[in-house]
Amino acid sequence: MTSSGYDDLDQLGTHSVLPESPAKAKLEKVANPRRDELYLIRFTCPEFTSLCPVTGQPDFAHLVIDYVPAAEIVESKSLKLYLGSFRNHGAFHEDCTVAIARRIVDEIKPVWLRIGGYWYPRGGMPIDVFYQTGEPPEKLWIPDQNVPSYRGRG
Repeated sequence: MTSSGYDDLDQLGTHSVLPESPAKAKLEKVANPRRDELYLIRFTCPEFTSLCPVTGQPDFAHLVIDYVPAAEIVESKSLKLYLGSFRNHGAFHEDCTVAIARRIVDEIKPVWLRIGGYWYPRGGMPIDVFYQTGEPPEKLWIPDQNVPSYRGRG
């Protein structure tokens, strides 16, 4: 029997519980099936939640993660579980957004990555956090993240 290349995945195709914290979450990866192509992968998480580290109140964000893979790609179920592990994690918006980006960079070492963290207001002020690893590759089509600025009810 030959290996499928997915033998190291622990979460895909199984019942998986939400990790207790981002530090305990396992971010899995697989070989890039198009290693010789220049392309962009986008993950959108419109219902991201975390907790304010001071008050313990919930914070909500719309995250858009764009990256250009190198040798490996993020396995999407493990990313969903990783992002879900922030649900009971106390951290400021800036820390959550940049920590997610850095974890992906550390795990898969993409050619390029950017994240937009569009946080919903609490206390009357939305905070948007943006991070990227450097200049994007030339000739790469990068669509707009298309998340409008918060406008209230107007």
